[in-house]
Amino acid sequence: MIFQRILCFGIVLLLTKNTTAQSIAPTALRVDLILNADRVWQKGFAANQTLEQARVEKDGFQAARIGSLHPRFSWVVNGNEPGACQTAYQVLVASSVQNLQSGNGDVWNSGKILSNYQLNIECRGKALRSNTVYYWKVKIWDQKGVPTEFSKPAAFLTDSVLTAYQTPYTPLVKTVEHIKIQKKLDNGNECYDFGDDAFGQLQFMVHAGSDRDTLRIHVGEAVRENGAVERNPKGTIRYRLLVLPLQKGTHLYNPLFAPDKRNTGPKAIHMPDYIGEVLPFRYVEIEKNMPGIAVTETKRAAVNYIFDTTAASFESSDTLLNRVWELCKHTMKATSFTGFYIDGDRERIPYEADALINQLSHYATDAEFNMAKRSLEYLIYNATWPTEWSLQNLQIAWNDYLYSGDIRTVKKIYQELKPKLLLALAREDGLISTRTGKQDSAFTRSIHLTSFDGKTILKDIVDWPQKGGFGLPADYPGESDNFVFTDYNSVVNAFHYQALICMKNLAQALEDKTAVAFYEARAAKVKQAFQKSFIDPQSGIVKDGETTRHSSLHANMLALAFGLVPQQNKAAVLSYIRTKGMACSVYGAQFLLSALYYADEATYGLELLTARGKRSWYNMLHTGSTMTTEAWDTEYKNNQDWNHAWGSAPANIIVRQLMGVTPLTPAFGIVEIKPKPGPLQQAALKLPTLRGSIEVSFKKTTASFQMKTRLPSNTRGVVCLPKRSDSDQLFKDGKKIAAKAEGAYWVIKDVASGSASWLVQ
Repeated sequence: MIFQRILCFGIVLLLTKNTTAQSIAPTALRVDLILNADRVWQKGFAANQTLEQARVEKDGFQAARIGSLHPRFSWVVNGNEPGACQTAYQVLVASSVQNLQSGNGDVWNSGKILSNYQLNIECRGKALRSNTVYYWKVKIWDQKGVPTEFSKPAAFLTDSVLTAYQTPYTPLVKTVEHIKIQKKLDNGNECYDFGDDAFGQLQFMVHAGSDRDTLRIHVGEAVRENGAVERNPKGTIRYRLLVLPLQKGTHLYNPLFAPDKRNTGPKAIHMPDYIGEVLPFRYVEIEKNMPGIAVTETKRAAVNYIFDTTAASFESSDTLLNRVWELCKHTMKATSFTGFYIDGDRERIPYEADALINQLSHYATDAEFNMAKRSLEYLIYNATWPTEWSLQNLQIAWNDYLYSGDIRTVKKIYQELKPKLLLALAREDGLISTRTGKQDSAFTRSIHLTSFDGKTILKDIVDWPQKGGFGLPADYPGESDNFVFTDYNSVVNAFHYQALICMKNLAQALEDKTAVAFYEARAAKVKQAFQKSFIDPQSGIVKDGETTRHSSLHANMLALAFGLVPQQNKAAVLSYIRTKGMACSVYGAQFLLSALYYADEATYGLELLTARGKRSWYNMLHTGSTMTTEAWDTEYKNNQDWNHAWGSAPANIIVRQLMGVTPLTPAFGIVEIKPKPGPLQQAALKLPTLRGSIEVSFKKTTASFQMKTRLPSNTRGVVCLPKRSDSDQLFKDGKKIAAKAEGAYWVIKDVASGSASWLVQ
């Protein structure tokens, strides 16, 4: 950030200020990260009403409400020139549209602020009032010192109670969707296919000849071979029979889905009244009608959190990989139907493990950040029982700050995050255990743990389901690769180490120097103890625990993913991992793939992403699901569902690892582009961020590696090009360049915003 500011100001001094060229005004205005905070909905459907109407008729219309006393503004800087950046800004906040249009910032006029900051600009000036609509706009000065026009006006509505900080959220939305395929079955029934699975409601237009007629409707996620809706699906794949009494004449019907006791209980996230109950379904089958009954229209109102389906895109030379991407992307949209990261339709309960994967894949497919913040805040006070999942709160918190650049959520829960590290369960060398009698009531209260069965105690999980876990016979091996549980568990302590690293980073962001030193030292201590206790000195691979020589896939992949494997042991660990295949669940696959790409095993990583066996994303598609599933197949978890976002690892792995696009500083102020294509010949990605879209494409041949990049204005980049040999020649925009070799890459630092083409040959 400091470097960017100095660079932009330097450009201003070097370039003339007499130019009259006008840069493009800022766009994508956000308030507390909410994009289009002035949008209004009625019962989930987009409405033409203004925020003033929504303010007055709160029960009739829905809109985002900003609950912070000093909300923060963000915008996208637009510029076509290489190195385009912001050198200053001015924000006007007004109490009326008229004042704003006349340039009267009667609430706040920031004046010209010399800064390249475009995110998290705190609203100052007069104190905001509750339940009030405010209007704002912004203009910037570019790298030449030339001001833009003011942006288009934006507005926001404050909440009824204002506090130092509240995470806002948009209402859930409904989208009317039409049938994609219609066919008549052999028995005369009509079957409709909406093309994909979504959480929603049905709407019919029906003509009936009398008041005594009834319509029987089968609704579900799966179909039989003959095209009929499956009445007895496996696991928790959904099916409902609707019996609809008809009125004489032509009428519009909106049949209601009865609540499921399992997913509407006290621990579940409930649907708001303005939306009503929903069911995940793709297919609708209407039984053959009696004479005089005609169904003239069938629609689905799909429900989800606001999602921009055009924001992110990915396409490659591998058609299966493309289908897997679309599967995961649709999962992000469809499973957002409660406004929280939940486990799926069976329970609709937030879990830390689901939230971590969901968060990363959501960031990969849309520039939306408050759903993750809201889920994290919920999970802090509604903890679940697996040991590793408590530790994953720290990863979620660090990802939140790294991708959003907004530290306020972390600051708000900072003290509550500390117990989630489980330091109370540590022995002298720093390793932790849940099995040594240290879990007392004070401890469980400190992490806000109340389990399903009333026993407030953490239990090591490794993966799910375990042997004999829920939904499996008692003798079934489960998904933990026969992990041997001992008092001191290598997987638990790998997560503990990573949590300490994240906590150190968060303390640094909060400028808590004492905490930074403590967590840094603690992490080093745990790393030393981990390697001493869990790495087999003879084989070099990672054991499950101190008192066993058994080594599972999980012990090795987690240690590798989190940087706990010494350099001299990596070859042995990777060799062992390759012998295991996908011996983990869809949840564990997140960490297996992360480990492989971290170790530059892109070829094997791509092999797993595009595998065609039962334990694959191909199998999810092959079985008929259009969302990622809870397990690889019902064979591995016989109560699984077809709408579980914790199976969506490929979305974030494709973005962060295969295409190699990651933030080096919060909110992509500095972007790293480090593709790991493996055997993939070509691919193209568009990734939305708060600063604008990042675009990367590559084409690989036997003779060269070609890449094109586009960085948003007001960002810088570090571009890493795959090294083919020591004698490589490198070109940028057709001109030969020099670069430093770091491992398997040529590294070009301080790349300016804008478009560039790269060549290695």
